[in-house]
Amino acid sequence: MGTELALRLLAAGHELRVWNRTAAKAQRVLDAGATFANPADAVVDADLVMTCLFGPDTVREVILEADILPAGTTWADITTISPADAAAEARWAEERHVTYVHTPVVGTLGPARAGKLGVYVGGTDPRARKLVATAVGAYADPARLRLLETASEAATAKLLANLALAVTAQGVAEAIRLGASQGFAPDRVLDLLAGTSLGWMAGFKRDFALDRDTSDAQFSTNAIAKDTRLMLQSANAPLPATTAALESLVRAQRAGLGEHDFSVILREESDQARNS
Repeated sequence: MGTELALRLLAAGHELRVWNRTAAKAQRVLDAGATFANPADAVVDADLVMTCLFGPDTVREVILEADILPAGTTWADITTISPADAAAEARWAEERHVTYVHTPVVGTLGPARAGKLGVYVGGTDPRARKLVATAVGAYADPARLRLLETASEAATAKLLANLALAVTAQGVAEAIRLGASQGFAPDRVLDLLAGTSLGWMAGFKRDFALDRDTSDAQFSTNAIAKDTRLMLQSANAPLPATTAALESLVRAQRAGLGEHDFSVILREESDQARNS
């Protein structure tokens, strides 16, 4: 995702200094005109620092523990984190006179490439929110760009969006299982789900569920499993549907499919139905 966002920013005319712990993964961005720099050098005199990392532990390692952001920096963290993590990042930034905005995105690689992502921009400083909202306009769908009052609100909004993805995918997987128990082929189940509340997911991941190679990941199983754990950690009461989705995702991870598209949980049910 970070690569696609950086390419959109470059196409919008921004100058970028970039870093990735796996340098080869930055090559497309470098070929498009960005400059590679280590994190400490990349943030010097930057108008805006944007971080798009795997999760809160990586943000702590790369930014908080390294303590690399100079006073006066505006920092926009795109990483999917929990509301508690967002509040902690905001406190860390305030103590260092850094202005913090949490700005997670909603969508997969296709919408990112098309500049049609949902984006939340949450922070207490109106000037910083405006600056970040302008920058993310390079990849946001204007109708899905939402400004929120705090970083924690933005983090909560992102978890709500990904909860919808996880439990809907689990619902389609269970629909395939139910259909198979009555002799319905997976493609017939997906057809019958059209017009229902599961219809969008059934159509969105139909090709993956039936025969597309799930290693062509639009949103990896590892990534949504990580996000699902953040949901469960953030809730003060049980989330049974989310827990069921995580169980399916963990099963895929244990099968060595963590870097495959999360629709692998649908493919598992389809394969079992066709082989039964």
